[in-house]
Amino acid sequence: TIFASFVVFQLLFHFVSSWFSAKISPGFNSLSCEKKIEWNSRVVSTCHSLVVGIFSLYNCFFDEAAIADPLWGDSVLANVNIAVTSGYLISDLWLLIFYWRAIGDKLFVIHHFTVLYAYQFVLKEGVLAYIASFRLVAELSSPFVNQRWFFEALKYPKFSKANVINGVLMTVVFFIVRIAVIPPLYYFIYSVYGSEPYIRLGLLIQCSWVGSCVVLDVMNIMWMIKITRGCIKVISLIRQEKAKSRLQNGKLN
Repeated sequence: TIFASFVVFQLLFHFVSSWFSAKISPGFNSLSCEKKIEWNSRVVSTCHSLVVGIFSLYNCFFDEAAIADPLWGDSVLANVNIAVTSGYLISDLWLLIFYWRAIGDKLFVIHHFTVLYAYQFVLKEGVLAYIASFRLVAELSSPFVNQRWFFEALKYPKFSKANVINGVLMTVVFFIVRIAVIPPLYYFIYSVYGSEPYIRLGLLIQCSWVGSCVVLDVMNIMWMIKITRGCIKVISLIRQEKAKSRLQNGKLN
C-alpha cells in the first residue's frame, strides 16, 4: 500500500496535476516553472488531505475495533489509511529534496520525518491506530491552506470575496482540527498513563508517541499564530477600507 501510494502521488505530481490544472485554470500556464512545481505539489497535497482526512473522520467515529481499544485496537481501514499517508509523505519528501530550490522547507522535512517515525510503530507493532486516525483528521485543514496559495499564485485580490471566505474558513478549520484537539489528546495520555495497556506499549513507543505529538503540536501552534495574524490583518484592512469608503460617500453627499 505504501509503495502504491508513493507511485500514485508521483503520477499525480508529474502528469495529472499539470494537465488538470491547465484545464480548469487558464492562469496555470502563465506561471513560472518554480510556481508550477509548487502548484503541482499542493494539488497532490489537497488530494491526499481529502482522502485520508475523510477516512480518518470515519475511523474516529465508526471504526469499532479502534474505538474499543485506542491503544491496542487493530483496524485494517486505519492501517490502510496510515499506509497511504506514509506513501504520500515519502513521495513529498522526495519532491522536497529533488526540487529544494522551489519548494524546500526545513519545517516540512521535520514534520514528515516525525510523522513517518510515529506511524511506523502503528504499521509494524499494530498499536495506536485510533490515535493515528485522530491525528490524521488534521489533514482536513490542508485544502484551505493550499487554496490560499492558489489564489495568491493567480493574483486574486486579497479582499476578493473568495479569498476572504477561504481565509476565514482556513483559520477556523485549522484551529478545530489542529489546535482544539490538543487538550483532549493530552488528557487521554494522562488518563491511560500507568495502566496495563499503556505499560505494555514499552518505553520506546511511549516516548515516541508523546515526543512526536509534542513536536507536531509545537509546529501546529506556530502555524496557527501565523494564520491568525494574517486573518486578523486582512479583516482589519477590510474594516479600514469600508470606513474610508463611508467617509468618502459622506463627503460626496
